[in-house]
Formats: sequence, C-alpha cells, structure tokens
Amino acid sequence: MNKFLLISSLVLCLSQSIVAKEEVKELSQTRFESLSKLTQVIGTVEKYYVDDIKLEEIVNKSLKGLMQELDAHSTYLDRKSSKEMSIQTQGEFGGLGITVGMRDGALTVISPIDDTPAFNAGVKAGDIILKIDTTSTLNMTLDEAVSLMRGKPKTPIVLTIVRKSENKPIKIDIVRDIIKIQSVFAKTIENEDLLYLRISSFDRKVTNSLRKAIKNRPSTKGIILDLRNNPGGLLTQAIGVVDLFIDQGVIVSQKGRSAADEEKFNAKQSNTVTTVPVVVLVNGGSASASEIVSGALQDHKRAIVIGEKTFGKGSVQAILPITQDRKENIKLTIAKYYLPSGRTIQATGITPDVISYSGEAVSETNSEFKIKEADLKKHLEVELDKDNGIKKEKIKPKSKKVITKDDISKDNQLNTSIGILKSLIIINKK
Repeated sequence: MNKFLLISSLVLCLSQSIVAKEEVKELSQTRFESLSKLTQVIGTVEKYYVDDIKLEEIVNKSLKGLMQELDAHSTYLDRKSSKEMSIQTQGEFGGLGITVGMRDGALTVISPIDDTPAFNAGVKAGDIILKIDTTSTLNMTLDEAVSLMRGKPKTPIVLTIVRKSENKPIKIDIVRDIIKIQSVFAKTIENEDLLYLRISSFDRKVTNSLRKAIKNRPSTKGIILDLRNNPGGLLTQAIGVVDLFIDQGVIVSQKGRSAADEEKFNAKQSNTVTTVPVVVLVNGGSASASEIVSGALQDHKRAIVIGEKTFGKGSVQAILPITQDRKENIKLTIAKYYLPSGRTIQATGITPDVISYSGEAVSETNSEFKIKEADLKKHLEVELDKDNGIKKEKIKPKSKKVITKDDISKDNQLNTSIGILKSLIIINKK
C-alpha cells in the first residue's frame, strides 16, 4: 500500500513537472510570437509607409503609443522631454504656472499655481484646454501639451478653454514668465486666534516650513490647512505633513501588481507638533499629495475636510531609464495609493465632510444703514450738519500676513471653515 502511494506521488510530481515545463514552453513561444509581430509591423511600416520615415522615429512613435494606451499618466520621455522634466524638478522654469492632467480624454487644468501668469490671467481648476495657440489638444499627450505651453519668459500664448459655467469657449491671453513656486504661506485671521496655512504644492521644503510656522504660533487655538488648487508633489512631504498632526497609525500605503510590492508609511509620535483642532480646505484642483493629506487626516478623525470633491489622482509614477546614459526614460505607473481605511484615491477622489462651494459668503446687506424708523429723521439731520460734507476715511493697508474680514466675506469656503473650526475649539475645551 505504501509502495502504491509512493509510486502515485512520484507519478503526480512527474505529471506536474511536465505540465509546468509545457506551460513555460507555451509562454516562451507566445512571447516570441508577440515580439515577432511587433518586429514585423515596424519593418512593414519602414518599408511601405508613404513617407520616408527612419527606424528610430518609428520606434519612438511605437513607444509613445504604447505608454499612452496604458493610462493617462504613463509616458515615453525622449531626450528633449527628459531634459524638460529635469528642469521642472529644479523648481524654476519658464511657463504659465498650471498643472494639467487627462480627464475623460480631455486636457484638463488640475490647478493654476498661486501668483503665476495663468493664475493672474484667470485660468481655473477644471478648465478644459481646447487649443494651445492654434494647435488642437485632441489626441495630444500630456508631455506634448506641457512642451507647447512652456517657453521663453515674456513670450505670449493663447489658451482656448471650455469652462463649465460658460456657454462658449473662452480665449485667455497669457505671457509666459519664470515660475518660482512658494509652497507655504502662513497667515493669521483678523481678531481670531487661528492660524491659516496655505500649501500651494508639495516641494522639498513643505514639512519643515509648516513645522516652523506652527511652532512660531504656540498660542493658536486652531488651524486651517488650505489645500485648494494644490496639484500635489512629493509623497515624502505629504507623509511628513500628516505626521505633524497624528502620532500613530498608517498614513498611506502604496500597492503594486503583487502583495510583495505593498509599502506602508506610518506616523511617528516624535514628529507630532500640535494637537489643536484642524480643518482642511479642498476643491476639484486638489490632487495627488493633497488628497493623501486630506484623506489621511479624515480617516484618522484628526480633521474636518471642507469644500468640494477632489480631482482623484492616486497613482504612483516612477521615472525609469531605458538607455545607458539615462537621457531617455519612461514615466510608468507602478502602484496606487491607499488611505488608512483602505480606500483608494484614484478616479474617486476625497469627498469632504462638509460640502461648501466657492464664491462670496452670504452676509446681511447694507446692515450699517439699517436705522429704526423713529430715529431716521434725527439721524439724517445729524448727517447733514456734519462739516466738509462726506468724510473720506483713510484706510491703512492690511498686512499680507493677516486675513481680514473683507477677505473672509469674499471666500465662502474659508468663512465656512472658520465657523466649523470655532465649533471644534469649543467642543475640544469641553
């Protein structure tokens, strides 16, 4: 009986080995056939295409087509594109100051960067770019679009855009300039013991700048973290920002094609600098690293997220060289981000706890002129008796580091966040 079992086991193992070898052989044959097909197509195009096209150009076009078919963020970077990518990461370049992405096949503005030519010209998050000068963006890759929009400082460019609130396309004239990005702005709220922190993008200095700003205001009772129109940036900085507010737990994880590719990033208690109540402002221009920060703070119940649904860019791209001199590369999606609760950001975005739309805050109209009927005549007589007619009040300019009541009245989302933050402070005291 034992001999029978042993022989059966040997036969089973031998059969499995044969099957495995057949599968490997079949897989190798399939790969060979696929590569042969690719070579055949390239050779046919080179030989019969109506225009004389060199092999190198055919291969480059093949690579661009392949990457474009994978997803909106993967792309082939030739020598010129790789050089432009290197220039962009240095933080100073000639351009418009907008971050763009592909949404439903259309070239879409993720967000304009604060105090840049595009921002000052009126470009808004969510605008769809139809034309760059006279060139249609239909079937254009992201890198081609970026290349067209970037150029020498002080040179003009015209963007033709479609905006949700407008019936007809809009033409916006912009003059390119050197783009210098200030990533962190710290301000106080007039007559309030609150700290307003604006992050325009996640560059290498964000976490340290934010830590310094918070420590410089130890008496603050609450923090408004404004991530509106922030297109993202470095993952390390997004993790660092969240770590300033929470002392334990997963901040974000990224998962590739297999379980072995999963990587988790955890908070450290030693990095926490404040425990005061926090609200986070987001909108449709908040993407990538902004969504990691707002989503992680939301999952940890550390902040109330206010505003509009975010862009939904939760994939990880890596720049991988394909030549020995590293002058040609591919930007390839290698993983997706997942928040502490396990939810993904990609294509879904972050839904705020409190929905608040942009625009002016609702206020009482002309309240300073509302007078009781019994006092109206007397009031008018007093006004008429005043010397020099109407007195012009000299208004002292407010510091740019202070958000005034007038600023708040023009920003409904900020006004909402201040009201909710005050409520959190009261609850926190109790």
